[in-house]
Amino acid sequence: MVYIPRWQTILILVICALGLVFAGPNMLDRDMADKLPSWLPHQQMNLGLDLRGGSHLLLEADTKVVLKERLEGLADAVRTELRQAQIRFGELRVDANSNSVIFAVREPGDVDKARAAVRKLAGSVASSGGMFSTGGSDIAVDTTPTGEIRVTMSEAAITQLRDHAIAQSIEVVRRRIDETGTREPTIQQEGADRILVQLPGVGDPARIKGLLGKTAKLTFHLVDVSTVPQPGMRPPPGSEILPDDKNPNQLYLIQRRVMVSGENLTDAQATFQEGRPVVSFRFDSLGARRFADVTRNNVGRPFAIVLDDKVISAPVIREPILGGSGIISGGFSVQSAQDLALLLRAGALPAPLKIIEERTVGPGLGADSIEAGKIASLLGMALVVAFMIVCYGRFGVMADIALAINLILIAGCLSLIQATLTLPGIAGIVLTIGMAVDANVLIFERIREEVHGGRTPISAIDSGYSRAMTTIIDSNLTTAIAGILLYIFGSGTVKGFAVTLTIGLATSMFTAIMVTRVMVVWWLRKRRPQALAF
Repeated sequence: MVYIPRWQTILILVICALGLVFAGPNMLDRDMADKLPSWLPHQQMNLGLDLRGGSHLLLEADTKVVLKERLEGLADAVRTELRQAQIRFGELRVDANSNSVIFAVREPGDVDKARAAVRKLAGSVASSGGMFSTGGSDIAVDTTPTGEIRVTMSEAAITQLRDHAIAQSIEVVRRRIDETGTREPTIQQEGADRILVQLPGVGDPARIKGLLGKTAKLTFHLVDVSTVPQPGMRPPPGSEILPDDKNPNQLYLIQRRVMVSGENLTDAQATFQEGRPVVSFRFDSLGARRFADVTRNNVGRPFAIVLDDKVISAPVIREPILGGSGIISGGFSVQSAQDLALLLRAGALPAPLKIIEERTVGPGLGADSIEAGKIASLLGMALVVAFMIVCYGRFGVMADIALAINLILIAGCLSLIQATLTLPGIAGIVLTIGMAVDANVLIFERIREEVHGGRTPISAIDSGYSRAMTTIIDSNLTTAIAGILLYIFGSGTVKGFAVTLTIGLATSMFTAIMVTRVMVVWWLRKRRPQALAF
């Protein structure tokens, strides 16, 4: 253990230097770090909500809406299959309580034929968003006691639908927040249908809440001009009555059929037309073709632009629009036009989100936490440094140097992996300071025993390092296992504690075993002592 190859010494020095390089940007402010050359590391540790201040939002996704839309899509698919099979049927209805679609066949001899036709839908339940595959087990077809046929979505399909909706909601929320320029947001699932959003540095989350509270489901429909809509009027089959976005008393009768969907948008930008804020949009190739066909075949008809079940504009088609782009105007302000463009670019939420918890942490509280963490870290380090020097003399000084390098490596690792440092994370670092010298204590105590047993300095040091190694690995490995389990099963700040603790264990093993050994060997070679003073 006393002999160290040259390549190993160089590798140890390189690792220490890299730790210093990656930790260095944390000594600069954010703007100065961003101005560093691109070939230099410029990442800084991200400060969590409890250190930097900001907003905490807990959102709940209404997955019942997604399930209802999927059932309506299933009803449309059943209706299409029955018509293609030329089967006469009665009223076809959706039963949300049993997650099923129910209908009656007019001719008793067509019952088996209808069941066979509906079973073709197994494995791909149609919806407004496309196809939803569940491996052929998404529906069950049976007969009710009254003789009606019931098509029921399976529990597996419902569970997969909800999981998919939550995952898609998280992605849309992430895109919307990223568009606002918010740095280092934390967005993660919490429970079955909730999303945790933490926004460090955001003191007034009003605009963010407004953006997250909108589904932003954009669709284009033809206006039904067959009759003038009135409050309380029952719309004709295939049509529905929707209010104007700005004036709820103004009603539009529009066709239910979606001519073009917002899913086909590729870009949306706030701009000006005749000095007024508007939103320009552009479709992909499929959307452009559909848009061109609709405008070509319906010149002179009103064309409604619907956002979240409200008509924001219903211009008359004057001429075919063949370029795949258009303008949305609706009395926008500059901010509302920018927000609408942001929402359209980020995409629609599959399920409405409701804010069920909101907290705002002031930057002053975060500054106090950082200051308290600094004091605890410095005090803990000072006591450890003094203890090591008093107990082990020059070997204690070497251990203290290794401890300083250990803190630099922790900061470098946290910056490299862009981990978020929280107050429990600082607690993990403080704990690491105390644990970092454990390995050195074991080694030095073993060396002391060997010296008292009459061994020479080289033999005592070699034996101390080799015989203490198993104990060091065992003790750190058991703590590392606890840290990994905390990270896997914990959430939020518990994970922050687990990350700093685990990284600290790895770096302390390196500094205690490798760095101090290099310093001890250098000292042995230079001084060649005849005895060790412990």
